[in-house]
Amino acid sequence: EKAVNLKKDLAEMQEWMTQAEEEYLEKDFEYKSPEELENAVEEMKRAKEDVLQKEVRVKILKDNIKMLAAKVPSSGQDLATELNVVLENYQLLCNRIRGKCHTLEEVWSCWIELLQYLDLETAWLNSLEERVQMTENLPDKLDAVNDALESLESVLRHPADNRTQIRELGQTLIDGGILDDIISEKLEAFNARYEELSHLAVSRQIALEQQLQTMRETNHMLQVLQENLAELDRQLTSYLTDRVDAFQMPQEAQ
Repeated sequence: EKAVNLKKDLAEMQEWMTQAEEEYLEKDFEYKSPEELENAVEEMKRAKEDVLQKEVRVKILKDNIKMLAAKVPSSGQDLATELNVVLENYQLLCNRIRGKCHTLEEVWSCWIELLQYLDLETAWLNSLEERVQMTENLPDKLDAVNDALESLESVLRHPADNRTQIRELGQTLIDGGILDDIISEKLEAFNARYEELSHLAVSRQIALEQQLQTMRETNHMLQVLQENLAELDRQLTSYLTDRVDAFQMPQEAQ
């Protein structure tokens, strides 16, 4: 009777493993939304926990069959053969579910990491847009233009590492058919805004550099003119002080 019960337990265990394999490993999943992906991750975590909890039951079966084999070798031998098959299938099931759970967790982590990089770069784009707007309607002063140019250039020196991560993470998920529509839409919107603002910022940078150069040249010309006028004023004052007749002065002084 004990052998019959153990045989029944082995059959039930094998049936449960077959059902678990069909439910968790053979279904075709399509992750078209973050919610679907997150639910799949949680389901696989529960599946892994459920399968690992059966380890106690498997151990009890193994111990009972060993005890029976010691007492009734003939019955125990047949059960031991069935047990080996169940143990092999159980270990395979554990490994596959662990593997799938790990893969889904990695995919979810990849998605979260992509969102974080997009948030960082979106914040940078907001800052760049703000700096570009600050370059409009500047007062016609050298310091104001110079400060605006330095401020814009400091934002433009932003490294490209985050954008590289966004591109690689997004492509990895899209290649796997995971959230491909959502990710493609997000990347398209981000890249379009990045290209637009980058071109606008570089154009404003060039315009400010040219404006700054013109202002510096003008200031230099005014300074030279002012120095020449001061020298002429000094000479004229000297002539007047010495009561020199105008017709005795050089032509330019007249």
